[in-house]
Amino acid sequence: MTETLYALGAQGDLVGVDTTSFYPEVAKKLPSVGYQRTLSAEGVLSLAPTLLVATEDAGPPAVLRQIEAAQVPIHILDSGHSFEGVLARTRRLADLAGRTAAGVALIERLQAEWQAARAKVATLAPKDPTKAPRVLFLMVQSPSQMRAAGIGTGPDALIAYVGARNAFAGVDGYKQLSPEAAVAAAPDVIVTTDHGLASVGGPANLLRAPGLAQTPAGRTQRVASVEILLALGFGPRLPLAVSTFAEAVHSRTTS
Repeated sequence: MTETLYALGAQGDLVGVDTTSFYPEVAKKLPSVGYQRTLSAEGVLSLAPTLLVATEDAGPPAVLRQIEAAQVPIHILDSGHSFEGVLARTRRLADLAGRTAAGVALIERLQAEWQAARAKVATLAPKDPTKAPRVLFLMVQSPSQMRAAGIGTGPDALIAYVGARNAFAGVDGYKQLSPEAAVAAAPDVIVTTDHGLASVGGPANLLRAPGLAQTPAGRTQRVASVEILLALGFGPRLPLAVSTFAEAVHSRTTS
């Protein structure tokens, strides 16, 4: 949502953001109210907002009730992982910010970029769906803390958009990766975030995690990384995210 407000030219209305708002870079200079799931009423109200915009992930509920009791309107937007959801959030934020015309223009631009991204995917992805690569997306905090993205996650939606298969499709949400699960997933390519890959010291160290070396991706050393907000943000850079993800996933699997 922060990215969208900047794209709408409404950044001057922002009095604060949460800790996940680190793109564009300048957004990190704004006052922070902490992590969206663990907000404090005092922290939010100290910025004297006249409007709070959040997704359904924001909370806890008691804090949101306190903010509403202080006469600050709260608008909760759906955080679904789809291009249609991006357009809906853009339209809603444009209306809330009083920038309806800018919203129309941004949506038109996004639709054109989306068509270009989808065309790119069509040139990269295998024509036969059974040959689509199996992708394991990992959220990495340390060599011993790796969570795989299952269904219902942003990475799962991206994997589908680029014509690949989620190697962890049998699991809901994010789950800690065990050596046995890594081997059973049998990914052709492993994708993580730039930050996660740096935290373990690069691709070679990532593949030293138990089980990963024994996968097809481990044997061919197929590891890629993307910027975390590009992969998870589902904002105005979604067309770029799809193009970038497609290149990472299909770099050696085009047929």
